[in-house]
Amino acid sequence: MLNESRIKLMTRLASFETGEGKKSMAIGSYFRGDYIAKEIVKSIIYGTIAFGVVFGLYLAYDFELFMENIYEIDLWAFGKAVLIRYLITVGAYSIVTYVVYVVRYRRARRNLRIYNNNLRRLASMYRKEAKRAEMDKGGS
Repeated sequence: MLNESRIKLMTRLASFETGEGKKSMAIGSYFRGDYIAKEIVKSIIYGTIAFGVVFGLYLAYDFELFMENIYEIDLWAFGKAVLIRYLITVGAYSIVTYVVYVVRYRRARRNLRIYNNNLRRLASMYRKEAKRAEMDKGGS
């Protein structure tokens, strides 16, 4: 016998598993701190690469001027200025990453909680149907 509410629930569960659920399940396999730390480390690496590319482009753009003034520039001050800009850039990027991935983790956990509750409801429907079938056999 077909149970319409069970079929709807199974469809909803299957849709979640094939769509958004893949990402949520991958995120849900981590502890909160581990997931966020992993993403922050990745963002620091990518931020460093991006800063290096932008700094390289800046040097390439003004390379002639830079080479003309290389002996007049205080290299320690220049190095400090570059390092401070790097730290500010990577720090800001890390803060944004933290906020974004905290929100993503919370959303994934909430979706997984709903998914697990729906799985429990489906299992309960199957148990009730099995009891009903057992009572029908025993009563006959």
